Amino acid sequence: MSQIINPPSEIKLFPIRGCILPPGEHLPLNVFEPRYLNMVDDALAGDSFIGVIQPSPSGPSDKPALEKVGGAGRIVSHQETSDGRYLMVLEGVMRFAVDEELDVRKPYRVARADYRPFSQDLVEAHLTPMIEVAGLLDRLHAYFDLVGIETDWPALEQAPLSLVINKTAMAAPFDPAAKQRLLEASSIPQRAELLDNLMQDSLSQASSGSAG
Repeated sequence: MSQIINPPSEIKLFPIRGCILPPGEHLPLNVFEPRYLNMVDDALAGDSFIGVIQPSPSGPSDKPALEKVGGAGRIVSHQETSDGRYLMVLEGVMRFAVDEELDVRKPYRVARADYRPFSQDLVEAHLTPMIEVAGLLDRLHAYFDLVGIETDWPALEQAPLSLVINKTAMAAPFDPAAKQRLLEASSIPQRAELLDNLMQDSLSQASSGSAG
């Protein structure tokens, strides 16, 4: 993202459990519910921003409580299908904290967003030398084999490690609480450490299960 992008102070919310959007990543979405079709129409007519946020387990099913942190994404491509759905891609710009949910005359939810805790998201992140890259990639190999994720390993090993970490955080089948911790990690190195711990836990549990 070379251009300066200012996400809106009031952001449309797309609650999706088990889904996160880190800065710089791309999230393909298939939108079919009428309220979210309305949201996409409004976003396309306005600032093109949508906030991806996880609903928390509490609250009523029709309007569950929301996690405190989400990812602001900008619609970078969209296509309307013959049956009225939207196939679109969101590009993550930066994370936001929910300051308050607003009372709006819309079928979807809107929040006042606070981006100040995540100003570093607009700056390219560089991993510190404290991360042991070879060991992390070895565990990525083992974890991907465990959960059945296929990838182009030569390309992955040449990619920036920050990109690998964010894409794995999005794609890996961790539970929603773990996904939220990955999203809220204060830095790429912290996200890498948390991701490594989650993968090691999964590998250890699988090893214990097979041994038993």
